[in-house]
Amino acid sequence: MKTIDGAVAIDSREPLPEPRDAAPSREAAKVSSPSRDTDSLDEHLVRQCLEGDEQAWSALLDRYKRLIYSIPFKYGLTTQEAADIFQDVCVELVEELPRLREPRALPKWLAQVTSHKCAHAKQLAQRHPWGAASHALEDVADTAIAGEQVLLEVEREQALRDAVTALPPRCRQLIQALFYETPARPYREIASQLNLANGSIGFIRGRCLGRLRNELHKNGFQ
Repeated sequence: MKTIDGAVAIDSREPLPEPRDAAPSREAAKVSSPSRDTDSLDEHLVRQCLEGDEQAWSALLDRYKRLIYSIPFKYGLTTQEAADIFQDVCVELVEELPRLREPRALPKWLAQVTSHKCAHAKQLAQRHPWGAASHALEDVADTAIAGEQVLLEVEREQALRDAVTALPPRCRQLIQALFYETPARPYREIASQLNLANGSIGFIRGRCLGRLRNELHKNGFQ
């Protein structure tokens, strides 16, 4: 995260959220919408998963695969290790979902489980036949500190993804064009794409960043 003109902005290196109006995956498109406005998407998907809906399982995993995959790389693990951990987390999710008391806590639970598995994999990779005992406590302490930092960073990134996804389409598209694309495009090109006047980008950007800030506050982001 960084700040532009006193408003919340986005680091282009952070994972790009899926646009809300983008075409959903085949599995996600077949999952019915929440029956009540008060139902969150997570609550709805979890309920359908517990009822044995395989399409809901696919939609739930698709919703959080970026969250899960991002954590192993923060620990410096390889692509293959990340894939193995993703599979392990999915298996544990299937086993533990019936005991999940609060579906809204699912992102944090996934982050904690994934981080724990990554820390364990990291410790195994650091062990050697010689001097293992003398370095064990130091390795555990370092990994624990890194794990806390990773969890905090992942929670902030997920809050950001959710906030951007919740924005109106024009704001979401503008923020993605301004802060997620590399290299950055000229304002006139972005304005042409979004059918905006060249001189209006700065004003609309300020309003959209204000909306984003409000969404972040609603998500508990401080």
